[in-house]
Amino acid sequence: MSSGNTLHRADGRPVEWVVSSEPVPYEEAVAEMEARVAAIAEGRAAERIWLLEHPPLYTAGVSAHDEDLLAPDRFPVHRTGRGGQFTYHGPGQRVAYVMLDLTQRGRDVRGLVRGLEQWIIAALASFGVDAGVREGRVGVWVERKGPADAEGPLAGGLWRREDKIAAIGVKVRRWTTFHGISLNVEPDLDHFSGIVPCGISEHGVTSLVDLGVLATMDEADAALRSAFHQVFGPTVAP
Repeated sequence: MSSGNTLHRADGRPVEWVVSSEPVPYEEAVAEMEARVAAIAEGRAAERIWLLEHPPLYTAGVSAHDEDLLAPDRFPVHRTGRGGQFTYHGPGQRVAYVMLDLTQRGRDVRGLVRGLEQWIIAALASFGVDAGVREGRVGVWVERKGPADAEGPLAGGLWRREDKIAAIGVKVRRWTTFHGISLNVEPDLDHFSGIVPCGISEHGVTSLVDLGVLATMDEADAALRSAFHQVFGPTVAP
């Protein structure tokens, strides 16, 4: 993207880029994020992207429906103020909490969401994964194809489906963003079966490794950081 992108800060100030090497409990992460967002809104702290993993858990956004929690006793369930419905977090999934000051980035919430989508899509493209967004469905998706069952109704043809590889759920307070995105690198995809992810039952869930991309978490982080620079601007270690 060009340097004229309104999602870039006009002053060019870099965003702190923080990576946690060990899984972070959800309540601890939310408390730290809330404190940082308040400090950013008050002008006391720099913007931050925080990359981490969580222990296995389900979160319910403000639009979640109880009937979409299929296995309520499987993992801890956390009610959260982010947008969206039910989602899963766990090992092998890169969560990126996005704490940006939109007063410096155009005050455009829809533009922010489009930027988050393009960030993920650009990161996936670096692994040769063709991903995109779909009308009426939140998140980032990939199309999958394969040979049809020789005895099935599509004998000699291809099966085709769309699977979700990344989720987006954000909230904005005092023009400061929090919560963020989650990218499936190598999570246990069976853990998603305890919910209807984002309220969508007719599509599946995939990951980089499930697609045959044997990326490490460090490699995924590097791709995310490079793509972030394109969409939102420079980063710096705190």
